[in-house]
Amino acid sequence: MRKAFTFDDVALVPQFNNVPSRTIPSLETWLTKNRKIHIPLICANMDTAISEELADILLAHQTLPIFHRFTDYESQVKWVKKYGENTFISSGIQKIDETRALLDLGAAGVCIDVAHGHSDRMFRFIQELKKTHPDKEVIAGNVCTAMAYHDLVNAGADAVKVGVGPGAACTTRIVTGFGVPQLTAIYDCAQIAEKLRVPLIADGGIRNSRDVVLALAAGASTVMIGKLFALCKESGAKKREGSHGKLEAKYRGQASEDFQNDFYGGLKEKTVAEGIDFWAPVNGTAKELIEKLLGGLRSGLTFGGAKSIKELQRKAEFVEVTPNYLTESYPRMG
Repeated sequence: MRKAFTFDDVALVPQFNNVPSRTIPSLETWLTKNRKIHIPLICANMDTAISEELADILLAHQTLPIFHRFTDYESQVKWVKKYGENTFISSGIQKIDETRALLDLGAAGVCIDVAHGHSDRMFRFIQELKKTHPDKEVIAGNVCTAMAYHDLVNAGADAVKVGVGPGAACTTRIVTGFGVPQLTAIYDCAQIAEKLRVPLIADGGIRNSRDVVLALAAGASTVMIGKLFALCKESGAKKREGSHGKLEAKYRGQASEDFQNDFYGGLKEKTVAEGIDFWAPVNGTAKELIEKLLGGLRSGLTFGGAKSIKELQRKAEFVEVTPNYLTESYPRMG
């Protein structure tokens, strides 16, 4: 049995630095094998995260919005008509005709989301979609093994989402016993991604800029973030006034009972929820979040002696740490 690591189990060793300023490194990266974006941050395509207001902010920072699939078809049409070639839609693996229609309206591509994306139904959906829309880009997921990543690329995926169970509102690992710790999942898939030249998106488990740096250093081209964006003022989450007049947002997993009650009218027969919902304080604006994460990333690049994300990956040297590492790393007052 081999060891596998979460973000908290490792640290990066500082490298010789010839980057004179934190403003110099480029944060440009590949979203898909054909499409570059200016920063490596993507908002999760979840109903409590992405919104039109947030999409406008993401576009202003030259990254792309991905709309969630859990809404009526007319809302998705409206989204595509508004954003056109700047946006991706989302789909499951049932309604291929609707997906094709939205692509025909001008969406840049589709993010095909399945909890366990390493499946024959996923392969067939990608292949059928690529037959009719070979020039539209397909992001497929989620997976957490190198073989799954390889198989999705072989089926025609232009980017692969990596992460099974690390999300803040996800309980898949507790319910099923399955899932690979996120740092190792990224690292394993990245070994194949380096050869196949198809970007991987690290999806889930990002709590701060440290996690962003670790995910990118391990081989991700971008990171997908749910909870942090959901707790921004402009997110798609429901808001309420909490204690002491503090604004709160409701974040939920899309396999949570709360979500399934809203969308399906209850849990599907013979299934259990694999996520939770919770209210948490709104932490500020999306612009503030993006700038905070990018500031930490730029600093991380200088510690890695890197002027680009690719150079960070090339020079990355990980060490395994004990739980005492984080205790030593946080400020201690008294």
